[in-house]
Amino acid sequence: MRMEYVTAVLAVVDLVPPASAVSYGDVAELLGAGGPRQVGAVMSHYGSAVAWWRVLRASGEAPPGHEADALRHYLEESTPLHGAYQAFILTGEGRWRVDLALARWAPTDDDFDRLDVISDQLERQLHILSVPNDEMTV
Repeated sequence: MRMEYVTAVLAVVDLVPPASAVSYGDVAELLGAGGPRQVGAVMSHYGSAVAWWRVLRASGEAPPGHEADALRHYLEESTPLHGAYQAFILTGEGRWRVDLALARWAPTDDDFDRLDVISDQLERQLHILSVPNDEMTV
């Protein structure tokens, strides 16, 4: 995986405010590159550098294996939730998820300006890496 893509994904995730969430596919769409699996791979390897709990499966489920830590963050941030999260807190049992209909991040115009900068930088970096250095290519 190219570090330029990793950096861009993490920059997008860094824009997501507290109590909001996005799906892996949302990140890819906002970035204009890759897809949910590529974003998931980035988050799996490098997500600890950002608010990883704000990036979810499209179903609103927390990242597998990190449900308890994610739930703690969601409760601290007052992220809208569905299901038996209180039972999960008490017993470790119970299905719950983030209510993406309410929690999905809606970028502002300023956020979209920042997203454009991130995606433009990624596109330029990937173009530079893909252009052969034959001194004939413009």
